[in-house]
Amino acid sequence: MTIPTQPNAKELVKSQLETGQEQLVDRFGRVVDYVRLSVTDRCDLRCVYCMAEKMTFLPKSQILSLEEITQIAAAFVSLGVKKIRLTGGEPLVRYGIDELVSQIGQLEGIQDFTMTTNGTQLPKYAQALRGAGMNRINISLDTLRADRFKALSRIGEIEKVFAGIKAAQKVGFDKIKLNAVILKGHNDDEILPLVQYAIDGGMDISFIEEMPLGEVDSRSRFDQYCSSDEVREIISKRYSLEPSHLNTGGPSKYWSIVNTNTKVGFISPHSHNFCDTCNRVRVTVEGRLLLCLGQEHSMDLRAIIREHPNDIEILKQALRDSMAIKPKGHDFNLSEQPVLFRHMSVTGG
Repeated sequence: MTIPTQPNAKELVKSQLETGQEQLVDRFGRVVDYVRLSVTDRCDLRCVYCMAEKMTFLPKSQILSLEEITQIAAAFVSLGVKKIRLTGGEPLVRYGIDELVSQIGQLEGIQDFTMTTNGTQLPKYAQALRGAGMNRINISLDTLRADRFKALSRIGEIEKVFAGIKAAQKVGFDKIKLNAVILKGHNDDEILPLVQYAIDGGMDISFIEEMPLGEVDSRSRFDQYCSSDEVREIISKRYSLEPSHLNTGGPSKYWSIVNTNTKVGFISPHSHNFCDTCNRVRVTVEGRLLLCLGQEHSMDLRAIIREHPNDIEILKQALRDSMAIKPKGHDFNLSEQPVLFRHMSVTGG
């Protein structure tokens, strides 16, 4: 199927922005001003909590084109979305990612434009991302040990990630944040070294409770679950923590490490459910608008955009309509395997 080209993204949004800024509000009164756009289901790693070792990836015809992703971003921004995060898979393995970032970076109304990456491709792309208007970046880092990184990622080399972090620091992002998923018996002995690494680099760090999405292998998520409270208790034995008012528009709850420039965040979908304040939706690489990470309530934006190419008003109305099916919250239960069969790499990290 041939997808017609669309106008320049900046011109598209400029023509659609209204004097009185419209907002997306769900039936529970929550304002949705943050969208996570997955640009690929592919990755150059195979992390054990994200993917199966042997993955089947989507054919090109089933994934959104870069032009379609840009048009969806434009529609969201014209409806009051202020934060856009590009995710994957690994977003930097998508061909043309630098042009996509440039197009989205021009949209008027975005206050926070960021990406979650494993860091391996940052030596190549960091300068282009920063120059195109991306102001923050999150880098996944679950260990500082080369052997353990190889085991967790199955095929990765940690030196590539360290090089990516240095590249991001060099180009001057407003903030660099590390993301770490802690699994008991795998990397829970590295909580303090990871915090110190963040402090030494002038970065923030968030610890994330594992999301129970997809069958990743035969291991027990319940047995390896490490709660945010456990992680914070370990950190507080060495570092003085103070509650922080930092709000990056996402689910992290932050604490400042006294006498440093580093903040520690905790994303706790199990131990401290944050559904009542959810301001987020996700668009998968195949164009499904997911209204909740832990539910299947969704809308097929790909079908809409391909049936009505370049008609942003129809797309905007679909986004408005989707607010009626955004659920109150997820039903994550670590004792059930799996909760949902879609992998995190397909959902969008």
